[in-house]
Amino acid sequence: MSLKVKFWGVRGSIACPSPNHISFGGNTSCVEVSAGGHRFILDAGTGVRNLGHWIFRKGPHRGTFLFSHTHWDHITGFPFFSPAFHPDHEFKMMAGHLTAHGGLQRVIAGQMSNPMFPVPLEAMRAKLVFEDFEAGDRWSPLAGVTIRTAPLNHPNGATGYRIEHGGKSVCYVTDTEHLPGQPDQNILGLIEGTDLLIYDSTYTDAEFPQKVGWGHSTWQEGVRLAQAAHVKSYAIFHHDPDHEDRVMEQIESEARALWRDAFVARENMRIVLG
Repeated sequence: MSLKVKFWGVRGSIACPSPNHISFGGNTSCVEVSAGGHRFILDAGTGVRNLGHWIFRKGPHRGTFLFSHTHWDHITGFPFFSPAFHPDHEFKMMAGHLTAHGGLQRVIAGQMSNPMFPVPLEAMRAKLVFEDFEAGDRWSPLAGVTIRTAPLNHPNGATGYRIEHGGKSVCYVTDTEHLPGQPDQNILGLIEGTDLLIYDSTYTDAEFPQKVGWGHSTWQEGVRLAQAAHVKSYAIFHHDPDHEDRVMEQIESEARALWRDAFVARENMRIVLG
């Protein structure tokens, strides 16, 4: 009855494979949540490539992609998700911000079309089922599992997710920009009492004034939201590519001094809730 979480990519904006990004990781957003025997894949940044290799080795050969949004850093890994090229695999693809813009399938196919990419979506032989919804919807994809969603403040739109199973929950809230001094009520309602909050912590409060309008938040705002919503633990996520290991170490030290239940997400980190 547990919820299992694994971070396959924790970086934002652009992948940064360098000697200065080893401890925390350089792949962009991809988080795996296992609930009720089903795999939910939150975003398909460059980290999804390694997840694909894992699926080949371990199975099961099915799952559901839940996209926060479709900016490049959150979808660029999908053309390299090798299980999608094999007919014995099956994936549902879902997004909550594109119903007015032609839907998720159009965006994913566009990324894989000339002149951007040489291999079209049609080359993927797995069963891919695309489904669009409206941010704010909730549903039960299988017995004992509930998914709740909420709209986020991000250019072109984005969706936050809450996955509940066995009395436990995890919330994935990226990419979103806060208004200083005005806690986002959509987010507070989504994350209330959750066991694990994964939150867009791209900037620090000191950096934020120069980044207004870019669609991201700060680790300090994550602490404020987590405390206000009685969150049990908080994962600092979507790290700025300019925040090398030494910067991330300092952020984690400051975050833990401010609130002991905060920590910095790292690639390949695994968490079991339950």
